[in-house]
Amino acid sequence: MTVATTPIADILERLSRLHPKLIDLSLDRMHGALARLGDPHLALPPVIHVAGTNGKGSTSAFARAFLEASGRRVHVYTSPHLVRFNERYRLGAAGGGRLVDDETLGEVLLEVERKNEGQPITQFEITTIAGLVMFARHPADALVLEVGMGGRFDATNVVARPAVSVITPVSMDHADYLGDTIPKIAAEKAGILKRGRPAVIARQTPEAMAVIEQAAEATRSRLLVSGLDWFAREENGRFIYQDENGLIDAPPPRLAGAHQFENAGTALAAVKTAGFSLTDAEVARGLQAVRWPARLQRLTGRVADVLPSGAEVWLDGGHNPGGGEVLSEAIGTMNARNPRPLVMVAGMISTKDPRGFLDHFTRFAPRLLAVPFAYPAALPAEALAEAARATGIDAVPAASLDAALDAIRVSDWPVPPRVLITGSLYLAGEVLDADGWEPD
Repeated sequence: MTVATTPIADILERLSRLHPKLIDLSLDRMHGALARLGDPHLALPPVIHVAGTNGKGSTSAFARAFLEASGRRVHVYTSPHLVRFNERYRLGAAGGGRLVDDETLGEVLLEVERKNEGQPITQFEITTIAGLVMFARHPADALVLEVGMGGRFDATNVVARPAVSVITPVSMDHADYLGDTIPKIAAEKAGILKRGRPAVIARQTPEAMAVIEQAAEATRSRLLVSGLDWFAREENGRFIYQDENGLIDAPPPRLAGAHQFENAGTALAAVKTAGFSLTDAEVARGLQAVRWPARLQRLTGRVADVLPSGAEVWLDGGHNPGGGEVLSEAIGTMNARNPRPLVMVAGMISTKDPRGFLDHFTRFAPRLLAVPFAYPAALPAEALAEAARATGIDAVPAASLDAALDAIRVSDWPVPPRVLITGSLYLAGEVLDADGWEPD
């Protein structure tokens, strides 16, 4: 069996059949499979391990951008992907990393499958193992390793001595798996803290911070906390960062939204804590070079072309109450500068909290078009529209993304609207594919 005759999708579909009937909430399967592969997780470059509810992906993207701006080779592991599964793996190289190619990924997945010998294992576990194998075999200066969900029992948590652990803001999400309160969720995220290893902590609610501090005391982890040990803020349109080593005054982040100043600061604190020195010029280059799709991304391709002339189109994968809060703040800033009618095109997964997410947008009196998308647990469009109406938002279901865009196009607008497509990264992937976006 060769990669040429076995597409990545076919390998992944076959691996999905190995999913255990019972989840034992441990890392035993990971350690057993890694041992059969020679323990690649013990041969990684310095690891920046990133957990949290909101901002994990953006923080990881900033960390990569800062390191690459300083000429370092950076591996990156993130999830989920948007258009191609390969987006989850970036291999570090001189002059900038590259997504893993189909041949390399296919060969490693087949190798991991053989070594696993048909043992029960989740797809995320086996694809994480594939990443660890590739990252161990390709030289690099650092690995930015993003947690999939939670932290304590996440497949990435086999790394025993990260250069630094990172916890971005904690809020309600994945309550069925992580717990139904902020302290319970924070305890799962804090499970990535390792004995004697430093950790960078973004701004948290007091209840989340109390749990993280308890975990740090138990593991003797040194915490570097936003607002206490380091500061990141916007000042006169500039990015200001300060810690015990001094102050950096740089251009604003390329990623839109006030919350990206905190994400950039978290990443910068993490990179520095991991032992990587950066000049002010390298920080500035990283802030301007960073890319992270579907995070308040302005669309100017095919999707925008079918809408009324002059309409703004923004795409964001936000899907939980915390994400709704920061996203609505960004829309509020846009409105203060350039008021427009807000139209939301939204799709969500049934396990999410649509009212908790949408409540943050009621002040804009938006019109919402609920759309279906290709995901097994997608919330039916009518159910999402009903949840939106319960918050006071004018909402109707649409048969498809194309139908929603057509409805916006033929409507009569006093000024071109601001269109926000949001609610799920899986929907965002479909939108990017329709827009003609290609992962770099």
